[in-house]
Amino acid sequence: MTAWLRTIVFRAVFYGLSVPIVLAVPVPALLGQRALIGYAHRWARLHRWAARHILGITVRVEGAPLAGQALYAAKHHSMFETTELAILLHGPAVVLKRELARIPLWGWAARRYGAIVVDREASAGALRGMMREAEAARGTGRSVLIYPEGTRVAPGEQPPLRSGFAGLYRALALPTVPIAVDSGRLWPRHGPRQAGVVTLRFGEPIPAGLPRRQMEEQVHRAINALE
Repeated sequence: MTAWLRTIVFRAVFYGLSVPIVLAVPVPALLGQRALIGYAHRWARLHRWAARHILGITVRVEGAPLAGQALYAAKHHSMFETTELAILLHGPAVVLKRELARIPLWGWAARRYGAIVVDREASAGALRGMMREAEAARGTGRSVLIYPEGTRVAPGEQPPLRSGFAGLYRALALPTVPIAVDSGRLWPRHGPRQAGVVTLRFGEPIPAGLPRRQMEEQVHRAINALE
């Protein structure tokens, strides 16, 4: 099966099944956050199954998440790592750009799930709101996941970290675990998906309380380790 044919079949199967899953999301959402997290994980496992069995994409995990709470800072190449990390990190509170939170029904469900919404061009007040939401998530025992470069990038691109990440690091006072990914090699923004192995590499934890510049240098270097 050619890469384009596999990609077309994947889209038909995954997105075709995702439509009823999203339409039914008010049911688990109204049952509470725990039920909604479980529901979201079943959807993420559908994505994993379709990627493996239709596209031929498997995942290799190097290192491991922490046993307790942490702030996870990940490279962002594609949708692939967003669903994989939701499973591997056991339902973290994810920092989400505001545009996604405005998608009808899906955005509402994301807020119920515990997503932390941020405006990438945020004012100081909006950033403070993000910090409050993140601190509330920490209070429930959940870890927090952020893509600190602010957006999806192509392989090889290494933009600076967004300023809001440093504020989140200070506010949460949790160890920070950088995550490098290389999914963009197989899952480009445009074009067919390619079969192969995606690597997710958990770096060494970075302790809370470091000076901003030192922390940002360590995180930036670690999330770009596979570039």
